[in-house]
Amino acid sequence: MQNEPLAYKMRPRTIREIVGQQNIIGPHTPLFKMIEKDHIPSMLLYGPPGVGKTSIANAIAGSTKLPFFALNATHAGKKDIEQVVMDARMSGKVILFLDEIHRFNKLQQDTLLPHVENGSIILIGATTENPFHDVNPAIRSRCGEILQLERLTIEDVKQLLHMALKDKERGLGNEKIEATTTQIENIANASNGDARKALTLLESVYYASDEVDGVTELNDNAIEALAKRIGVFGDKGGSNFYNLLSALQKSVRGSDPNAALYYLAHLLESGDLIAVCRRLLVMAYEDIGLANPSVGANVQAATEAAVKLGLPEARIPLATAVVEMCLSDKSNSAYKALDKAIAAIHDGKTGAIPNHLKDAHYAGAATLGHVGYKYPHDSPIGTFGGWVQQQYLPDELVGLEFYQPVIAGEEKRMAAIYEKLKSFRNETKS
Repeated sequence: MQNEPLAYKMRPRTIREIVGQQNIIGPHTPLFKMIEKDHIPSMLLYGPPGVGKTSIANAIAGSTKLPFFALNATHAGKKDIEQVVMDARMSGKVILFLDEIHRFNKLQQDTLLPHVENGSIILIGATTENPFHDVNPAIRSRCGEILQLERLTIEDVKQLLHMALKDKERGLGNEKIEATTTQIENIANASNGDARKALTLLESVYYASDEVDGVTELNDNAIEALAKRIGVFGDKGGSNFYNLLSALQKSVRGSDPNAALYYLAHLLESGDLIAVCRRLLVMAYEDIGLANPSVGANVQAATEAAVKLGLPEARIPLATAVVEMCLSDKSNSAYKALDKAIAAIHDGKTGAIPNHLKDAHYAGAATLGHVGYKYPHDSPIGTFGGWVQQQYLPDELVGLEFYQPVIAGEEKRMAAIYEKLKSFRNETKS
């Protein structure tokens, strides 16, 4: 065990040693009480890296006398599954921890599922991906518990660090180490709620610090330098990445530039610049829209500049675009109106295009009755341009309205025009 990383050695041995996730597996929870009575349900553990999925599985195994097997779905083969099945038959019941369960293929499922169903194999699956998107329904239906784990709090991480410094059997308790409260706080903050990163950072800082009179004094410069290397959360292309994109858009929609820049920073650290640019372009039209139409062009220019510049310089135009969108007037009326029109078509609200709107740029169009179109530009109306009263919707849909203006920013002016033109149409009808 001497050569094992500190994060590995400090894994909880039983459920009573688990740090964090107390709302899921704390002493007051039903799951804790079931495990204490040796009743363990099959379950899925879902959450970002470092929140304790593997640790919880090992702690559950350590809290029972059942045989425990651990496999990774990315490279486990049919023979591995068959071996677990054979052991289950011999022992009567086993626990199988399957990491990256969302990568489980059909052949593995077909081999394993009947034994999970009859209870001879207790399945504990772990995934960083949303199980409702990425885990096969056949697996989900056989897992009574789907537990979403959250990142550890700063206090949780600090507790874990103190345990590692004091533990003489598995941690650094046999070493003479001087660590200040501020240093422990800095290590905890740098970990972003990831227990593995926190313990790895502590161990690295310990070996990077000097010993004075037999005592290793943790070095502030080492903490700062090494903290930059452990990275931030944000799995490129994974569920958490899409959660970050969602949080960015909702923060912009909510006009909070501080939150939006925070999520933008995380997204850019993940390195998927193209996905970020695509989402920003969508936001410019979905959330700003007609209230400030120039934002669309500005964001287009910013994203094009970002792609040409590449990271890290790309952050400069993107930051400008995000702050502008946060503080802009906002409207979703245009795309909402289109969605209503699409829904109407799906509901069967359709009709023939009026003849005067049909294509008339060919010989014989008049013979088919494609006549009567009035050219609006020939009828100026104040400073608006041209307008003429004529029917545009099919007969069956006349009077149907999809567009409901939002009285915000530039759309205020557009809304006034829209209402004025409606009054013109109504006067002509009467």
